[in-house]
Amino acid sequence: MPRDVGPRVNDRITIRQVRLIDAEGTNVGVTPTDEALRMAQEAGLDLVEVNAKSRPPVARIMDFGRYKYEQNKKAHESKQKQHRSKLKTVRLRPKTDPHMLEIRVAKAREFLERGDKVQLMILFRGREMVHQELGIKHCEEVAKRLEDIAKVEQAPRMEGRRMHMMLGRK
Repeated sequence: MPRDVGPRVNDRITIRQVRLIDAEGTNVGVTPTDEALRMAQEAGLDLVEVNAKSRPPVARIMDFGRYKYEQNKKAHESKQKQHRSKLKTVRLRPKTDPHMLEIRVAKAREFLERGDKVQLMILFRGREMVHQELGIKHCEEVAKRLEDIAKVEQAPRMEGRRMHMMLGRK
């Protein structure tokens, strides 16, 4: 039988006494559990164990459905505020002109500021393979322009006709 996840409610609270907080939020004090349950039923609400670790455990009279809804809403909002890091690729060629290089560096900076990692990819075609030093020069130039915000996580390396370099946020 799987164990229930979350706070114990109403009849599932098996301990003899609880520290009771009523529906208005005032501390009633240490109360027998059956009396606290009776008070919750009279108010038309649930008795929810909000802190099981303390002795005696803290129980509150509240609407459990609404409590679960608010907890789920908080969890959903905190999940939405998180940013998952993605890998963004910036593509260059050995013959990329300086203006286009500036545009690509600006885009890489934008990705890094957002928290993503940037993979710089330089594509070689045909006889450009002879001039791999141009690709290394581009990689060094990009790393130099982004050194205030980024660090080189992976040095330039060749894979077939492509040179890759990985940049991450400092």
